[in-house]
Amino acid sequence: HVQLVESGGGSVQAGGSLRLSCAASGYDINSNCVGWFRQAPGNDREGVASVGGDDSARYLDSVQGRFTIGIDNAKKTVYLQMNSLKPEDTAMHYCASKYTGGSWYRAANFDVWGQGTQVTVS
Repeated sequence: HVQLVESGGGSVQAGGSLRLSCAASGYDINSNCVGWFRQAPGNDREGVASVGGDDSARYLDSVQGRFTIGIDNAKKTVYLQMNSLKPEDTAMHYCASKYTGGSWYRAANFDVWGQGTQVTVS
């Protein structure tokens, strides 16, 4: 039984930083693509970043250069380091796994989701 638990969200001022973590149980995070998504009220869920089983990283254009996704093998977590945060980054952020193929930024291509962690930038 695969479970994902996100942590690290919070409220920061513009220009600040947050580090999100996604802890996986019942699942080898190195075995498949893991993604971070976000959803603001009234918007569709969008892919922010993903990291593949080969450690390849992909990013939404608007976060490229500000966000870094990676795998902490010691802690068995996938992190999302978010720097230079902007008010438009405000959203509920979700970790997703069990990638089924296709575009990494499409939520429909991931089968397992965490409960989300809120990021608010003012």
